[in-house]
Amino acid sequence: MTIALHILSPEGTLLQANVELVTLPGLLSPFTVLPGHAALVTALTEGRIRYVVEGREEFLPIREGFAEVRDNTVTVCVEV
Repeated sequence: MTIALHILSPEGTLLQANVELVTLPGLLSPFTVLPGHAALVTALTEGRIRYVVEGREEFLPIREGFAEVRDNTVTVCVEV
């Protein structure tokens, strides 16, 4: 099972991919979303988004943003 990851910025879509997991820089600490994760909405702090696609680990540095997790979809709105 995978997660649909959508990363958006004011400039447009930065990424749309099906990923195995995604780690986001939460305000208190980074947290990882796996398939079947509970729904949530949260603010993000400066850091990097880590995601795994077909076994490859990728990173995207961000300044801040928000994330919504729902129904195996993670939608992230960020400033880069």
